[in-house]
Amino acid sequence: MAAQALIAGVRTVEDDRAIHSLHSYFLRPGDTRVPIVYDVERIRDGRSFATRRVVARQHGRPIYYLTASFQRSEEGLEHQDVMPEVPGPEQGLSLADLWRKRGDVDEAESLVKEFASLDARYLGNSLRGLEADPAHPAQARMWVRVTEDLGKDPVRHLAAFTYASDMSLLGATLVPHRAGPPEIQMASLDHTIWFHRPFRADEWWLYDQLSPSAQGARGLAIGRVFTPDGRLVATVAQEGLIRPVDDRP
Repeated sequence: MAAQALIAGVRTVEDDRAIHSLHSYFLRPGDTRVPIVYDVERIRDGRSFATRRVVARQHGRPIYYLTASFQRSEEGLEHQDVMPEVPGPEQGLSLADLWRKRGDVDEAESLVKEFASLDARYLGNSLRGLEADPAHPAQARMWVRVTEDLGKDPVRHLAAFTYASDMSLLGATLVPHRAGPPEIQMASLDHTIWFHRPFRADEWWLYDQLSPSAQGARGLAIGRVFTPDGRLVATVAQEGLIRPVDDRP
């Protein structure tokens, strides 16, 4: 829904404006058996910025909201975080193999099928594979890329990345608790992306994730996205439901 809503918003702005941020809320579960209708509201068209609000609807009810901001290209001050020193993708463990080893076989195969368009290589987390950092007890890192050649259209890369950016973020919130499905009910509640610099989603990008807080059956995860040459190209934030199943009302 997030990727398709982004495309719907992009199609209503002038070609010289690129999306620089999106903020969204998942309101209700989607129904894969029926189409989704996307309504775009033109909130503002200024000289530099444009804003769109997209509502995804099914069965006559909104199931997802997205607000996106677009900007004309301009020069300005620039700095960025330094990319952490990490092994290359070839040294990571296939996330599909990791799912098969750790979880229920049927659940693992369902996840492998769901994310079949992505190649993800897990580098480790705060418990295993990464150097312990007492200041950040919940961290995870992986390399990701879309397996299909997406061509030259930058919007296709942004949409594909938006879809892929949901992968494993909530998992980072559970690292210090050594928990996960089926004993934990997980669901994305909101999702935000800031696009900093152009990049290709079908080439490797490092997903450097940490969770600064978990409380009230919710976990917050933040991900920095780097290209192999060290450019910080996006930042992602997501809060989601991480409710122990026994505590579900």
